[in-house]
Amino acid sequence: MILQVTTTLPTREDAERVARALVEDRLAACAQVAGPIASTYWWKGQVETSTEWYCHLKTTAERFPALEARLRTLHPYEVPEIIALPAARVAESYREWVTRETAPGR
Repeated sequence: MILQVTTTLPTREDAERVARALVEDRLAACAQVAGPIASTYWWKGQVETSTEWYCHLKTTAERFPALEARLRTLHPYEVPEIIALPAARVAESYREWVTRETAPGR
């Protein structure tokens, strides 16, 4: 199963650093960085607003636990957003490519 994993980071540089590391580690086949976005959220009893950057990662369900663990070590936030959504439909060639590029030991 192919997953799209989303996280937000405080700067473009952080998002690009995380994207590159996870692709280089073969935990994600690809990553896109998008932003800036305006985020509003509860944090420590207060409503906060900040500018963030999205990092969208493509991986397999099998590689997700390792991706999540590595993302936690790379992420500057105390409680990072890490959301993995299964792709309902994926072109066979793309599924094969993601699976091949994230294969352990590659």
